[in-house]
Amino acid sequence: MKVVLFCGGYGMRMRDGKSDAPKPMVMVGDRPLLWHVMRYYAHFGHTDFVLCLGYGAKAVKDFFLNYDETASNDFTMSRGGKQIELASSDIEDWTITFVDTGLKATIGERLLAVRKHVEGEELFLANYADTLTDAPLPEMIERVRETGAVASLLAVPPQSSHHMVEFTDDGVVERLRPMSEVLAYENGGYFVLRPEIFDVLHPGEELVVEAFGRIAPEGKLLAYPYNGFWCPADTLKERAELEALFNSGEAPWMLWDSLHGSS
Repeated sequence: MKVVLFCGGYGMRMRDGKSDAPKPMVMVGDRPLLWHVMRYYAHFGHTDFVLCLGYGAKAVKDFFLNYDETASNDFTMSRGGKQIELASSDIEDWTITFVDTGLKATIGERLLAVRKHVEGEELFLANYADTLTDAPLPEMIERVRETGAVASLLAVPPQSSHHMVEFTDDGVVERLRPMSEVLAYENGGYFVLRPEIFDVLHPGEELVVEAFGRIAPEGKLLAYPYNGFWCPADTLKERAELEALFNSGEAPWMLWDSLHGSS
């Protein structure tokens, strides 16, 4: 099953003021965020990727064109370093299609730009390439296949550390509640789609607001609620949390790695 990854928007710049790399290229451990997302999909057998590039395209291309397997795999070196024998490989069985989808394109426009690469699929996967999770992908896919829905999204609890304030008309506060306790969900950015999504996605539109907005009233949009591990990398604090989890050896999203993952 093909995996479309949106990794080229201006809004994906790092917020530390030190780098202009696209957000999916932010490092988590010794590999960028994008690599971790791709390894998640590969863990479930989905290794045919379509990268929607735009801003920072060169950084993404250079990473894979100069990929060093020894950074994340055991290996045996001989002949003074002239011969390297890998014990395993990350990306040997991956197919990666790099597509320039424009510097200022919306997510919907980027998806339309790669339409020809997924149109023959029964289902395909898509992702913002900037969040990590250990959600059960096979179950998400099967729900769409069984129901005939056009699209599904991962729904996660609000990630805000702020508190919701409940007060009277006079402004007297009655209750403060962490946003995580509010019975609400937000879009987690992991999508399962049918090519029929292109029937309701028009040029210049956003995928979620316009296209999903059209199919939701028809009962063709599913949500997969998930209360397990899900973490974005939007702020320095969140990136530090991901880095700390990686360094501690307890990185739930690394399902492929017995030394780090939760399974």
